[in-house]
Amino acid sequence: MDAGLIIGRQILIMFIILFIGFGCSKKGLITREGNKQLSAVALHIVNPLLIFMAYQTDHSSRLMKGLCWSFLLSAVSFGVMIGLSGLIVSGKREDFALERFSCVYSNCGFIGIPLIRGIYGDEGVLYLTAYITLFNILVWTHGYMTMKGQADRSTFFKALRAPSVVAVFLGFIFYLGSIRLPGVLSSSLQYVADMNTPLAMLIAGAAAAQTDFKKAVRNKGLYLVAAMKLLILPMAAFFIMKLFPAPALVLMTVTIAAACPVATTGTMFAIQMDKKPERCSEFFAVTTLLSALTLPLITALTGLMLA
Repeated sequence: MDAGLIIGRQILIMFIILFIGFGCSKKGLITREGNKQLSAVALHIVNPLLIFMAYQTDHSSRLMKGLCWSFLLSAVSFGVMIGLSGLIVSGKREDFALERFSCVYSNCGFIGIPLIRGIYGDEGVLYLTAYITLFNILVWTHGYMTMKGQADRSTFFKALRAPSVVAVFLGFIFYLGSIRLPGVLSSSLQYVADMNTPLAMLIAGAAAAQTDFKKAVRNKGLYLVAAMKLLILPMAAFFIMKLFPAPALVLMTVTIAAACPVATTGTMFAIQMDKKPERCSEFFAVTTLLSALTLPLITALTGLMLA
């Protein structure tokens, strides 16, 4: 299937579920407090299980070299984006913490997995797990501290004990050791893990229902985040990663993951911390819509440069 069609289909699915959450909030079925509880379930139960279950697959030594390259390039990509976002998004801006977080962390799972699978198959998805692994480690350490506004040592070690980070390490140990869960237990946990995308979209939609969109479009930060997240930072990371002699498939996989729209995790963090979740929902909704244009563009441009 054409990359543009794959991207468009995923965005349509996301927005349908988001509008359901929007309607639930407007009808009072999801209250502000209820949305906060739903986000806690998503962050502390559903998301960790999704991460762990992603590693419940057969170990292949043939692909380990590419996976190692993917870990390295993913680290380079995040380093470039974190560094540039800190330089470009001034700490004097009112919502700088939300903007810096949104510039770095992408919706690399829901958009990235079907897109990469459609273009590069299961091998591409395996390499994407390296990016998703680093995403989850960083989003619960650097991302968490960025949103919270605290960078002390205790906050860092507390973040390392977060369920999603623990799930990354446990999942990787099980993967390397070829340890598979029993069928019934595996199916049960997978059912919960599969709730991740619809639950995240419902939460984002409910938060969006409390957003003043007329005010949102007047917010210059929205355009800054969109330009940085969708174009400037992923392309900057691509040119740095291109200096490494990594396989083209790995480089393309990491670049596409970095160019995905803003992560819904930011909205859930903001809800938990009472830090303008409606602003994060604006970033998510607008960048998701614009990614229908920017993702095919970046995929085509980077593909031509590697040809």
